[in-house]
Amino acid sequence: MTEPIRFPTKIAVLLRDDLVSWQRLNVTAFLVSGIANAVPDLLGEEYRDADGTRYLPMFGQPVLVFAGDRAALAAAHSRALARGLRLSIFTADLFATGNDRDNRAAVQAVGREKLDLVGLALHAPRNVVDKVVKGTTMHP
Repeated sequence: MTEPIRFPTKIAVLLRDDLVSWQRLNVTAFLVSGIANAVPDLLGEEYRDADGTRYLPMFGQPVLVFAGDRAALAAAHSRALARGLRLSIFTADLFATGNDRDNRAAVQAVGREKLDLVGLALHAPRNVVDKVVKGTTMHP
């Protein structure tokens, strides 16, 4: 039996616990795209099936998904920014937009302390991620 791989970093997504299923999936997809863009070295090799068909590479380590209430998201957001971490964020306003330009404008229209966060994602050393998401639970 091979020894499990222990990664020195974590990729974490934190979702607000009152989202409906389609929102959770949509927010998670958008948030991890920010991580992939910011840290392209996290992507593994491309996949190939037994017939040689090529598929896009994916993250080479697990993405952990957590859930928390509005206060937990605000606290995690503050802790991450206090540590100088870069985040991808998703606000409730983005459910009403349909493109990247309008998404960015919706975020830019609101001050940091008033963002209605429904999700955030980060990549950092394991212990740092643990401190940022403290008080949340693994997503069911």
